[in-house]
Amino acid sequence: MPHRTIRKSPAETPARAVEILLVEDSPTDVMITREAMLEAKLINNLHVVENGEDALAYVNRRPPFADAPRPDLILLDLNIPRKPGLEVLAEIKQDPRLRSIPVVVLTTSNADEDVLAAYGHHANCFITKPVDFEALCQVLHHVEEFWMCIVTLPPGRS
Repeated sequence: MPHRTIRKSPAETPARAVEILLVEDSPTDVMITREAMLEAKLINNLHVVENGEDALAYVNRRPPFADAPRPDLILLDLNIPRKPGLEVLAEIKQDPRLRSIPVVVLTTSNADEDVLAAYGHHANCFITKPVDFEALCQVLHHVEEFWMCIVTLPPGRS
């Protein structure tokens, strides 16, 4: 049987923008992510925080993020300052209010221990970031296509 991609019809696509939280300290990777999202022309909002403490403040709506929307998807780098990504992941997945938010680990590491630890803390997937610009754009396109067009995200909760 040939491989086939199943996409949601426009009627099945959410009418509201998808809220994506990118936890990334590299300005270059943030720029590439923004460009990939623009190129995909999907309806979404990208919010960026640069460290683990801000990521947890954001998802818990603590100042200065008290009015932040609940993310529908989190793209999490493991190598971030102030609180490591694995700790951020563990705290999100231990919190009953937050655990349904899909977390995609998107990091430069491909170490077995990082992969095992991420899945051990209930990451929804683990992707090793390519270092090449075009390859990273392609990976981000696939991530976005999968999470925004193919899967059904959990309904947002306040």
